[in-house]
Amino acid sequence: MFRFTPTKALILINLVVYAFTSAVGGNFFYTNRKIILVLGQCNDFVMSGGLWQLFTAMFVHVDLIHFLGNMLFLLIFGMRAEELFSDKEFFGIYFAGGLSGNLLTLLMGPSIVSAGASGAIFGMFGACVIYMGQTVGQSIIGALIYSFYLLILTTGAKVNLFAHFGGLAAGLAIGYRLAKSRKLAQSSLDWIPP
Repeated sequence: MFRFTPTKALILINLVVYAFTSAVGGNFFYTNRKIILVLGQCNDFVMSGGLWQLFTAMFVHVDLIHFLGNMLFLLIFGMRAEELFSDKEFFGIYFAGGLSGNLLTLLMGPSIVSAGASGAIFGMFGACVIYMGQTVGQSIIGALIYSFYLLILTTGAKVNLFAHFGGLAAGLAIGYRLAKSRKLAQSSLDWIPP
């Protein structure tokens, strides 16, 4: 039976936004620059009051390849996150990662224009890696090395490394906190006599 999971819901929202921006811009393969300047993150505009762009930029993609790549990684890391976190935690990690990445991008100066779900997806990845490492007793160093290795692999021309790093940092922090709080809750239950 088909169930709307958080991952499927986010992919559907991203798909609807991409279809909308393609229809409005008149091009299925590339998003019109004017749309990016309105719905993506244009730091100059955000600093002059367009704060909604910190949110909408998480759902706008510059072209079809950008969109498909992000959706593939959202599917991979999202399905793993669904196994580890509640729906509320899942969405909290996604939006905290995306917002952290966009805020870090904002600090980099007024001339930067950015779009995409990468910060949110890196948040998911970071939360999953650190959470799994902590719950099976692995070293935090191993999780950090693995996280930063993926971060380095995704660098390249026109890639917003600040969004990736901000999302990853938020995801690592949230995943670590969730793992520690669950370990603490479990250990306190272990002290309750039968």
